[in-house]
Amino acid sequence: MSRIGRMPIPLPEGVKVDIKKNQVTVTGPKGSLARDFHPDMEITLEDNQVLVHRPTDQRHHRALHGLTRALLNNMVLGVTKGFQKQLEVQGVGYRVDLQGDQSLLLQLGFSHDVRIAPLEGIQFEVDARTKVITVKGVDKELVGRVAAEIRAWRPPEPYKGKGIRYVGEYVRHKAGKAGKIA
Repeated sequence: MSRIGRMPIPLPEGVKVDIKKNQVTVTGPKGSLARDFHPDMEITLEDNQVLVHRPTDQRHHRALHGLTRALLNNMVLGVTKGFQKQLEVQGVGYRVDLQGDQSLLLQLGFSHDVRIAPLEGIQFEVDARTKVITVKGVDKELVGRVAAEIRAWRPPEPYKGKGIRYVGEYVRHKAGKAGKIA
């Protein structure tokens, strides 16, 4: 059996799970998440724990078993603690600011400013002094996607390291031109 898939998901205080066939809705203090799962997976609620069972030991059922359990666990963690990704902007003249409608205004060396409006369920925080953007939300997949879309506007380049990178991301630097020999 899948080591991940057979682990029960404990439900913290204040979290409610509603299971209707293959649709699961998780409600907690930070919000609510709903997701449709594969119809072969059996999701049950027993003793304040969510359990996932698979019908056979076929390869695709084994893969779905661990995936379903991981997605359910992320839903429970999201509605209790939430998820966040931090990005830092590096480069001379590169700036980040938060507009009044909670959208990001990025100056990344283009001829125009880049304005990014938050999707539903996403909040932005900006520390203008250190140029750090924090993307917060209850849906782990959505938080990661929004952070990746922001980073894609100006990924870090390998010569000077300018661009947008995740906090703690290592960017390998290249030497550049060696110069001509006379």
